[in-house]
Amino acid sequence: MRARLLPNRIRETMAYILQQLLSKSAALYPDKMAVWAREKSLTYRELDERSNQLAHLLRQNGLKKGDRVGLYFPKAVESIVCMFAVLKAGGVYVPLDPQAPTDRIAYIISNCGIRILLTNYEKRQGLDAGTLQALDLCVLTDQTPKASNGAHVIPWTMLAEFPTMEPTAVELTEIDLAYILYTSGSTGRPKGVMLSHQNALTFVEWCAATFQVRSEDRLSNHAPLHFDLSVFDVYNAIEAGATVYLVTEDMALFPTTLAGFIESKQITIWYSVPSALILLLLHANLKPEKLPHLRTILFAGEVFPMKYLRLLAELLPAVELYNLYGPTETNVCTYFRVERERLAGMDKLPIGKACANTEVFAVNDQDEVVTVPGETGELFVRGPAVTYGYWADAEKTQKMVVPNRFQRHFEEKMYRTGDLVMLGEDGYYYFLGRRDSMIKSRGYRIELGEIESALLSHPGVREAAAVAIPDELVGNRIKAIVAPHDSQSLKSVDLQHYCSLRIPKYMIPEIIEFCPDLPKTSTGKIDRVQLVRSAMPVAS
Repeated sequence: MRARLLPNRIRETMAYILQQLLSKSAALYPDKMAVWAREKSLTYRELDERSNQLAHLLRQNGLKKGDRVGLYFPKAVESIVCMFAVLKAGGVYVPLDPQAPTDRIAYIISNCGIRILLTNYEKRQGLDAGTLQALDLCVLTDQTPKASNGAHVIPWTMLAEFPTMEPTAVELTEIDLAYILYTSGSTGRPKGVMLSHQNALTFVEWCAATFQVRSEDRLSNHAPLHFDLSVFDVYNAIEAGATVYLVTEDMALFPTTLAGFIESKQITIWYSVPSALILLLLHANLKPEKLPHLRTILFAGEVFPMKYLRLLAELLPAVELYNLYGPTETNVCTYFRVERERLAGMDKLPIGKACANTEVFAVNDQDEVVTVPGETGELFVRGPAVTYGYWADAEKTQKMVVPNRFQRHFEEKMYRTGDLVMLGEDGYYYFLGRRDSMIKSRGYRIELGEIESALLSHPGVREAAAVAIPDELVGNRIKAIVAPHDSQSLKSVDLQHYCSLRIPKYMIPEIIEFCPDLPKTSTGKIDRVQLVRSAMPVAS
């Protein structure tokens, strides 16, 4: 009998660390395709053996339990090899955005204490000398190195010299860290969310049961690997013995190419931010007869405008639709299965109810748990999916991962999301907005303070503020208001280029407005309320 069909109480005992998912499926489906990307693929046997070889290489070159390893190259089948290899070696992998400015990458490498980097020749060449000198080892995923200045460099071809059996000397438990995902930080620097094997497996096991992922399934991986949505794609495919097809960075830019990919690869389960689905709806000429294999669409990361959700539900009547909600710190903590019969009368989509083995509740301004429909409060999350906190940032951790004051019998932590929700008459929670300055755009969590920090670092900028303008397509568009120094003559395009060297592309303001001085409140602070009110909508 296939492991996927065993009862949940039995299946839960089969994996307590993530790499066991691969070991199980490699034994059950050795010759089945596990991962595909860029016209290359690996079977489960090949994925298992390659990751074992890389794990041995890492151990031989000094990796110890708990060491952080950076993954810094565009999506490829080697990405999945590297993820599992680091876990098998006892390490903690840190996916780095291959499209991010190099100074952001350098900061993460330094902040996280990364001494081993899995990268390619081009990305390694882009790092500054100081960052390279701080590394102990670079493993190049693409070719033999042409230079070895800085860290010791090993080519991918060296894997052939190592055993194909998994290392046996590594002792791990489910509470050990598995990976760290860096997200936008309010201080102007990204922060590393620490996730354990237990955190991830709590989510993976819930998904496996809820969405009935099977070995016959073909899952897309649309999200970047440093984005928490990718956890579902990779680990649920591996858990089920299914195939995961990686959507590479270039492919994701073109809706018609993406639609062809879904059709040609016969994708059965799709997961992405709503804005990607909206682009497919508006520009890819989707036809249900071309997508006969698609059975489930999951979306998360931002609000899905109802008019586009209705269009999607009407276009694909046989496909199940799910709205998933949750910050990186909890992965997904609530969900809502779209009920087509209710769509016509709904003006807002619920974020739903708690996932299994997770509890969510709203806390009002009187510090009471919301129990009455119509009441609002900040959403809190408790359970084994909740992060330990932020790497090397005890202050931020203490602010967001707090003692559960609503039960006093033993010590436990809960996560305060900063999201305001309302409890509906139907028993579901509805998202209202953020308590702080974090916004969502194209599925990415963005701290406006990080954008402002980039702008203010320009020598010609005296004051700067970033505001979010709601937009149906992408959730929010970003506008910056800048007060330059008197002697400076700045142009929007110059500041946008300056920002592109310091923050990711999705954070760069689309409009930059100049003014002599930013409006102030009576306390001398920038009057953000006035700025938001005066901001003009950006055309779609």
